Amino acid sequence: MKILCVMGARPNFVKVAALHRAFAKYPEFSVRLVHTGQHHDDAMYRVFLTQLGLPDPDFSLGIHGGSHTGQTAQIMLAFEKVLSTESPDMVIVVGDVNSSLACALVAAKEGVKLAHVEAGLRSGDKTMPEEINRILIDQMSDELFVSEELAVKNLQSECIGPEKIHFVGNVMIDTLVHCRERASELSIMHDLGLKKKDYFVMTMHRSSNVDSPEELMLLAELTEAVSKLKAVVFPVHPRTKSKLISQGIWTRLERIEGLRLLPPQGYIEFISLISNADLVITDSGGVQEETTFLGVPCITLRKSTERPSTIGEGTNRLAGSLDVANAMHIINEVINGEKKQTSLPALWDGSASDRIVQIIKKKYLK
Repeated sequence: MKILCVMGARPNFVKVAALHRAFAKYPEFSVRLVHTGQHHDDAMYRVFLTQLGLPDPDFSLGIHGGSHTGQTAQIMLAFEKVLSTESPDMVIVVGDVNSSLACALVAAKEGVKLAHVEAGLRSGDKTMPEEINRILIDQMSDELFVSEELAVKNLQSECIGPEKIHFVGNVMIDTLVHCRERASELSIMHDLGLKKKDYFVMTMHRSSNVDSPEELMLLAELTEAVSKLKAVVFPVHPRTKSKLISQGIWTRLERIEGLRLLPPQGYIEFISLISNADLVITDSGGVQEETTFLGVPCITLRKSTERPSTIGEGTNRLAGSLDVANAMHIINEVINGEKKQTSLPALWDGSASDRIVQIIKKKYLK
């Protein structure tokens, strides 16, 4: 069975790595990797291939930058050529980035079986491009592999047949389990002069938090306030840094005492940093999941989350989109000992990818 597995942005590499390892156990599958180019530089792409044990992609489309519409359209045109020459039995897309939507659209229009890994997640906020992508991909897909229980109900409410829905667990956690020991052996904390549970980690990249001068000023205000409590490690997304520099706010951050501004970190380095942090402040979906698995308190600077299990069962709390006062109130609660009773969401056990492969094997390989 020939499968094309699509990856575009950094979170995709983490998920595809787990799937690639699982499929590699079975010679009945021929899996080829397609990299759209959405994240393409060394810091956001090459280091992930190396650390996660992924081979160079079989197809590199080289599409990056541009508007959401332009990027999606270019990827569709490039992927159509790959689909035409390869004639795969199935296309697998992961997550909710533009690359996933673009390739899903092409596969659906060409009548190729389509599987969506991390299906059914909903934030209820259609101002997020990712929310539009999730809904559309799920409606087109033949197989929907779900990471948390509420996502099953979301799909059922959208009239998707039960024969398509498979609750398998979280492939992102598969990779975390696979790499956790390596992360624990790194010296990055020592290199940065940090002590375990004596610092915070911060990440910020979503449009709602970094696209306007007003939001960037709030980000600087929050960073200053948080840095007065403990040391802060802030790996800065290239897009976020560009916005900060263009608005003249980067130099303000550079002057904050106790703040360590870092370039984007490799997967292993980042897992090491958040594993040992006292608290993580983020707007990332994947980081909400990773901190829940690691048992590290997480404050998410968004009004909603598509990963409700990280709140209901995990360590995550919503603080609103750069609501500095509310964020500082919650942060102070956490560091003063008001931590949540938490548990691991069902099937977040490191074996989701194996379940996915077994379902595809049983259903498509007679």
